[in-house]
Amino acid sequence: MSVSPALRLQVRARDRGRCAYCHSTENNSGQAMHIDHIVPESAGGLSVVENLCQVCFSCNSHKAAKQYSFDPQTLTEVAIFHPLRQRWSDHFSWDASGTLILGRTACGRATVEALQMNNETVVKARRRWVIGGWHPPTD
Repeated sequence: MSVSPALRLQVRARDRGRCAYCHSTENNSGQAMHIDHIVPESAGGLSVVENLCQVCFSCNSHKAAKQYSFDPQTLTEVAIFHPLRQRWSDHFSWDASGTLILGRTACGRATVEALQMNNETVVKARRRWVIGGWHPPTD
């Protein structure tokens, strides 16, 4: 099912121009954000504002239809982060350099791994954003 232009605008406004998972901004990346079904359509997820979020290309391509992943610390399977039901700061933090996302919980660690949130390309970009004073986000 496609997402209507009006629904896309509503999601974009709510998510303030940044990825719901890694918090990269559209302005920093220079790439248009995607609209993601948090619960994938293939798993019965609907195209409604309560199941949609704005995501960067990297997080979207690595998430695909994933809803669960393994926590690398405990090796248990857990649900990945749900950006509309969970608070980012409860599950993630930035390292001292502002370039790496650290998982604070099993959910956070599993999400960092599943979405490859610290992949080399993204970390290189974050270094430039930090130098420019545009990153990390403060909220």
